[in-house]
Amino acid sequence: MTNRVIEALYGASTPQALYDETFENYKQYVNPPLARVMKVSGSPVEVRAQGCTIWDHNGKAYLDFAGGYGVFTLGHSHPKVIEAVKAQLELMSLSGKTMFNVMLGRASKRLAELAPGDLQISFFANSGTEAVEGAIKLARAASKRHKIVATRNAYHGKTLGALSASGRDYFKEAYAPLLADIAHVEYGDATVLDEQLRDAAAFIVEPVQGEGGVHVPPAGYLRAVREICDRTGALFIADEVQTGLGRCGMLFGCNRDDVVPDVMTLAKGLSGGIIPVGAYIARPYVWNAAYAKHPVMHTSTFGGNELACAAALAAMNVLLEDDLVVNARARGEQLLSGARELAAKYPTVVKEARGLGLLVGVELTSEGYGGWIIPEMVKRGVTAAWTLNMQRVIRLEPPLVVTQSEVDRALTALEAGLATAQEKLGAL
Repeated sequence: MTNRVIEALYGASTPQALYDETFENYKQYVNPPLARVMKVSGSPVEVRAQGCTIWDHNGKAYLDFAGGYGVFTLGHSHPKVIEAVKAQLELMSLSGKTMFNVMLGRASKRLAELAPGDLQISFFANSGTEAVEGAIKLARAASKRHKIVATRNAYHGKTLGALSASGRDYFKEAYAPLLADIAHVEYGDATVLDEQLRDAAAFIVEPVQGEGGVHVPPAGYLRAVREICDRTGALFIADEVQTGLGRCGMLFGCNRDDVVPDVMTLAKGLSGGIIPVGAYIARPYVWNAAYAKHPVMHTSTFGGNELACAAALAAMNVLLEDDLVVNARARGEQLLSGARELAAKYPTVVKEARGLGLLVGVELTSEGYGGWIIPEMVKRGVTAAWTLNMQRVIRLEPPLVVTQSEVDRALTALEAGLATAQEKLGAL
């Protein structure tokens, strides 16, 4: 075996030994029921990744069209981000917190340069759900109101406040009661907002509802949200954890309607898929209304650490230097067009294909088909995933560096999955 192959076995003697060890660890120490489900479904062990490709313990390569649910905007292990993180690791990895942090300052400045309008002051956290928690706290403190309005079928995270704002009961019922003063409205319909927002601290909304099934709202929806928030005094929080940083073929999803939210949350692709990092960025007047006299009311021990900020700064620079927003738009049009052609070809299996940029959802006519489609795609070396809040929607969310030929390969695998599902199950 080559040194590269031996390294990819993480010290195990054989690929099977690595698989057995990992399965046993999951079964005993990670998540026993999930371990059993993954084994039955034939899930391998991921051992190495580069660009749009993941290799398993047996050396098989997979095009990653699940994309870590949107994390790998720059592909896996982008060399410029890796280089930046290695350089920072030699200097200082975590913040001592009692002195100025140069990388936090630089990453925050760069984010302000990219963000719409006068969004300027950032808080760096460790995940999207932490960013949402911080945004909700900021909105309540700044507005001196308590009510948070969100949309049905939304997904904002699984910590207590973010989960309260999320819109699917399945994830919430075991943890009730959650936050009080939370209301939900239909996504994409601004006509219901005036009444709901007149006494609200904020309206939190995704520019494209990702986990809800990749729903793209009507053009002008966010513009109407902005106007109603201005009229009622509620703050507008754009949850761009999944849609931001080029994913939708524009820098941020809210650019589609050319609006500036009061607060914007980010994570997933913020570090280009290298280190966990999240952030929310706010307009100065909002930040100051909450924290001008209370600068340490909201803090994070690990948030804004040097390694994460070095990765985020490098990732934002690569996003612009390599024109990945342009590529996301072009490859997204190719992917969506191909998915719609397949929907027309297999109407008994596919209800609709929809999306924006490289966030594409294929809605099936029945959840039952997915159990054949995704495994068939994996068999052909392409990964895909369901959306959390709508299990009959298959999500295609590759890195923004994906090529034309890789999109073609994914569409070929998807067609094989659709054909197999139709052959095995017929009309459900």
